[in-house]
Amino acid sequence: MKRVLVLGCTGSIGTNAINIINNMSDDFSLCGIQAHSNKEKLQALAKKYNCPSLLTKDDDSPAAFQKLIDSSKPDIIVNGIAGAAGLLPSKIALENGINLALANKETIVMAGSLIKKLARDKNAKIIPVDSEHSAIFNLVEKIGKENISKIVITASGGPFRNYTKEQLKNVTVEQALNHPTWNMGKKITIDSSTLANKGLEVIEAAYLFDVTAEQIQVVVHPQSLIHSLVRTNDGMLYAQISDPDMKHPIFGALTWPENKPTYLEPFELFDKEMTFYKPRMDDFPLLQYAFDSVKKGQAYTIVFNAANEIAVHAFLDKKIDYLSIARIVKSVIDRGWNAPINSFDDVFETDKAARQYAMEEL
Repeated sequence: MKRVLVLGCTGSIGTNAINIINNMSDDFSLCGIQAHSNKEKLQALAKKYNCPSLLTKDDDSPAAFQKLIDSSKPDIIVNGIAGAAGLLPSKIALENGINLALANKETIVMAGSLIKKLARDKNAKIIPVDSEHSAIFNLVEKIGKENISKIVITASGGPFRNYTKEQLKNVTVEQALNHPTWNMGKKITIDSSTLANKGLEVIEAAYLFDVTAEQIQVVVHPQSLIHSLVRTNDGMLYAQISDPDMKHPIFGALTWPENKPTYLEPFELFDKEMTFYKPRMDDFPLLQYAFDSVKKGQAYTIVFNAANEIAVHAFLDKKIDYLSIARIVKSVIDRGWNAPINSFDDVFETDKAARQYAMEEL
């Protein structure tokens, strides 16, 4: 039986992970939980499962995360924490040599090469939980990295896929939070609407799978049934297809390296429609900025993420309009970020500086 520690236990990823643990009690046990600020739900879960817990609004120090790991003794850690706050827990998990089911894309976006080296040094496995990267991970494992020439990441296109440039000027917070196919947290839902989330996934794929920006393609697929594809050296495309439900990639990460029978409903092809379009990068420029950041190096991917986080929260607070999110990110990126990223201290310092510049832009 695998002991599972769930970080971000009250969010979408955490809730789905606990649901799977409940439905597979012969295979998994919930040994520990963390939440940022939802104290009541955290305490209720800790009592129900008789497991240690951590509220990081009170204490988000490395010592607090280490204490949670020491007391829970997990075999695998699910990191469903949102934003840059997820990097430190990922680092501590890997330092302890524990396999990481990673839904926090910022861990890789901010510190991809450092995190991967840490995992290798500690003989720990990073298993992606993002639906797109989970799909790529499984396709790469089955087909072989050496046989793959291109990674194709699908995007829903968000709620404004068919909006004109003029319509985008008047987008409201409420409209941006109304995603057509996925039920997610507020920040990631806004990112999906601007295609910044797809940009973060491009960066994550580049680091996770050791590919260049030129080897990654994004295709808009509104139905969100194909989660990603790979093109093999002979030109063929191979896809992973399932319903748009995060339980599938979480299940795959928890059961890895086994391919266990699932209680989840199998996907059926009948009466399904799948359409594909090129992304409109001129109207949704954050995706292009992400590709550019991959080409320029790690410092730029840190800055892209940091500036976007600040801008999105300002939009959610109704301090800026929708199109200003991309403008702020571009202005911070354009300051130039050529310092080498050789340590986690470098990561955190670059992140802090980018956030300060983004706040100035606000």
